[in-house]
Amino acid sequence: MQKYGNCDLEHQKRTVPIFFKEELMAVIKMNFLSKALGFQTNISVILPTLTMKDISAGVKNYYQSGMKYQVLYLLHGGSGDYEDYIKFSNIVRYAEEHRLCVVMPCGCNSRYTDAGFGPRYFQYISEELPAVCRSMFPISGAREDTFAAGLSMGAQGAMKLGAMHPEKYHTILCMSGAAFNPDKIKSIRRPIEAEKEGPDSMPVPDAEALWGDLDKFKGSIHDAWHYARVNIERQGPKPNFYFAVGDLDINKDVVDEAYEYITQLGYSTHYEIVPGYGHEWDFWDLILRKAFEEKWFPLKKERILQ
Repeated sequence: MQKYGNCDLEHQKRTVPIFFKEELMAVIKMNFLSKALGFQTNISVILPTLTMKDISAGVKNYYQSGMKYQVLYLLHGGSGDYEDYIKFSNIVRYAEEHRLCVVMPCGCNSRYTDAGFGPRYFQYISEELPAVCRSMFPISGAREDTFAAGLSMGAQGAMKLGAMHPEKYHTILCMSGAAFNPDKIKSIRRPIEAEKEGPDSMPVPDAEALWGDLDKFKGSIHDAWHYARVNIERQGPKPNFYFAVGDLDINKDVVDEAYEYITQLGYSTHYEIVPGYGHEWDFWDLILRKAFEEKWFPLKKERILQ
């Protein structure tokens, strides 16, 4: 376990001619009706394809019936959408290089939770989305091939996936965020003072609008800390949890607490605190690259042929 990590990754020498360093991939943007949400929603999907490296190596019959890929469900942060990682990170290149399918849903500002009177975003990302993707794309459904990650608000959703569905996910990566400590949930309540905000202010979802009565949050379906503990008590499967945050990040205290709690419960954990970074895309891209290069995800880097 390494709490303070050196993220200056060395560039490994490659034996492939420079002409073949450009990768090819399929980036799919899809719109479909979600029953859990109650409306049409968008996703981006990265699928590895035949590359120039394969051609130069003489690979034949690349596309075979029954072949599948490992999959990463990658959740965006607050005020983001399903295209964030494609626009602001190198996830397409990383996915192709490691032969990984990446699914990026739209979570709006839902905190990936099932609102009491609204869309069921957690049901969507934990049940409906994987079912839709496995039916349409060559994605493995095996736990050892399934991972989840997210940044900021997306890290809350990723941690919740690992805590509430440990039988589905092998590894969870939380960047610049994590599920909230239920004993401190009231501290994040957003006061509703419309007269001070003005008509041109950017609306932010109120905590109680998403989670209901905050006095009842602890131990509820919204409380990932509760389910992480229950899973240990039941001796269920234990996902690996990776946490990463910049030392200047506004969410550092939240990540610190989540890491300490999950570690104390007995999960396998790793924590990276990177000096000089705040809540920013340079950091998130750095951590994604580090996760792939240092094998935080147990990637096979090849098709799964059945």
